[in-house]
Order: sequence, then C-alpha cells, then structure tokens
Amino acid sequence: MPTVKNTIEKSYLTDQVRWEAVIHREKNADGNFFYSVKTTGVYCRPSCPARLARRENVAFYLTPRDAERAGFRACKRCKPNDPTAHGEQAAIVAQACKLIVDAEEPLSLDALAGAVGMSPWHFHRVFKSMTGLTPKVYATAHRAKRMREELSRHGTVTSAIYNSGFNSNGRFYAESNQRLGMKPTEFKAGGEGATIRFAVGECSLGSILVAASDLGICSIALGNDPHTLVRELQDRFPNAELIGGDEQFERMVARVVAFVENPSAGLELPLHVQGTAFQQRVWKALSEIPCGTTCTYAELAKKLGQPNATRAVARACAANTLAVAIPCHRVVQTNGSLSGYRWGIERKQKLLQVENASGRPAAGV
Repeated sequence: MPTVKNTIEKSYLTDQVRWEAVIHREKNADGNFFYSVKTTGVYCRPSCPARLARRENVAFYLTPRDAERAGFRACKRCKPNDPTAHGEQAAIVAQACKLIVDAEEPLSLDALAGAVGMSPWHFHRVFKSMTGLTPKVYATAHRAKRMREELSRHGTVTSAIYNSGFNSNGRFYAESNQRLGMKPTEFKAGGEGATIRFAVGECSLGSILVAASDLGICSIALGNDPHTLVRELQDRFPNAELIGGDEQFERMVARVVAFVENPSAGLELPLHVQGTAFQQRVWKALSEIPCGTTCTYAELAKKLGQPNATRAVARACAANTLAVAIPCHRVVQTNGSLSGYRWGIERKQKLLQVENASGRPAAGV
C-alpha cells in the first residue's frame, strides 16, 4: 500500500496538475516541484504570492538546481532556493499567534505586521497561507474560545469580561451574542433564559433531531431513539427553554430531512457553527469535499498544511454537531475503511452509498 507521501508526490507528476497547484498557490505542493516564468526570468515555489503568469510562459522543474541550469534565477519573494524560508515564515506566524493570544486588546493588522517586521499586506498573505485563516478570523476565534472558558470559570460575568480581554462591557456584549448564540448570563447558566427550538422526525437514517438558536441551525443529530436525542440536547443546555417547533419550524425541519435524503441538493439554511479556530478550519475543509467523493484524514490534514495533525483532524470531525450539513462522513481511513462516525458506521456507509449512487465515483480530494 502506498504511503501518504507517495500519494501526494504522484498527484504532482503531470504539468496540468502542477499548473492547477500554481493557480491555487497550494502550500502542499511546495517542495514537490518548482516553476519558472519566461518573461521575468525567475523561478518560484508553487505557493509564491507573485502575480500569476500566463500558462504559455511557465515551465516546471523538480529542483531549484534544474531551474537554475535552465537559466532562471530564484524569486526574491518566495526564496525557492532557501530551505529555511518556509521555517522562518512558520516561526513568524507562531510569533504572531502568540501576540494575538497574549494581547489584552485586539491588535490591528498594522500592529501585528510591525511586531514581526513585515508589511501588512505581505504579513496577511503569509499568515493566511500558513494557518488557513486571516489574522482577524484567528483572533476572533481565539477570543470566542476565551470568552466561553472565562464564563464557565468565573463567578460573575463582570470578571469574565476583563479576564477574556475586553476592556469594556459594551464591546463584550456587542460580540457575545454572535459568539455564544445567547446572552452571556444565559450561557453561563447552562442556557438559562435562552430559547432553542427543536423538532424530532424520522428519515431513512432513523430518528433525526434539528435544533436552532436565533442565529441558525445549531444541531442536526441522528439516532435510533428520539428521546435520547432530546436528552442529549438538554444536556448541552440544561437550563435553556427548549420549545417544540411550530408549523414554520416544522417546514424547516422538512427541508433538512430532504437534504439528508439527497445531500447533492444542498442545504440553503443558516448554520450556527461554533468551535475552535482549528475546528473551524477542518469543518470548512469538510464542506469543500464534493458530494459523491471522499478523502482520508491524512489527506485532509495535508490540505490544511498540517500533515502531522491527522489525529487532531479526526477529533475535529468527531466534534461536529451538524450531521450531513458539515459532511464529516466523507472522510475515511487511509486504507479506505470507514472508521468511526459520531452517528454510527452504518449511517456513514448509507450516506456514502446514497451520494455515490448519483453517478459520481468516490475519489480523493
């Protein structure tokens, strides 16, 4: 059986695939090949942020030495002949992440870039290429995580406000409803005072529970026993006001059930997604896996630019609370086996069978 490394190397063996990697500036392709631009006389890494050249002016090489023998010089932006350049960028991004985490106040893009010795534009590009998130999104996700932790840890909302890095009540409350899905006092009290509408129905996969906060659908759960699904929702927010869906909500549930029966149709409903920065990256990548295809946990980790994070990717998949809407069922083991699934292996298998029946053969991302 080929290793993950061999699979990835093979994916860049043709010029067409290499060109696609250059178009999308894939970090995963760095080191697999290099490309030159006839009109500029330079050669670059696939992820180079330079302006995209015309295809007819581009040639590909396996090593920097091959490109230099052909008469091209190294790009000064991506430094393709410097094996330490990628490591230096990783260190800069790690430094910026620490600044974000340690800051008592949100730092501007200019302040972060200046602290690590880069221009704001270049820093933004490097940070996003290394983490998959913009500095602002990373900071927002960290602040939301800190907000939840502090509300759970401290005796009062006031102490949580200042310990989570807000210097005023106004700014905290302005963000809290969006980040928590409810008022801070409601979150701290296990959802006390919050309203969550829900309904339980049946589909080809068994019982299905759909729940929504004011911000969108926050849970799509599958199971064998509808009472168990409701108890699990109650455990998440023991003090929230859980209201059985009215006629309008029932129509929304019917749309979710129709989507479960036919995932290729898409789900045009707002989702209330909460998670850590890494979980959000994984869930976003999951949502980009086309219906009728699969990928492995290792491939997904590689796509995120973190090939050693396979287990962390698997944990993020397991933390997904929106069955089918965030398609973690499309991720399989390297040997093709289905492995774990929050709502049962049999359901995962049936979902993949339904999607494959659409006529699109399963393939890696």
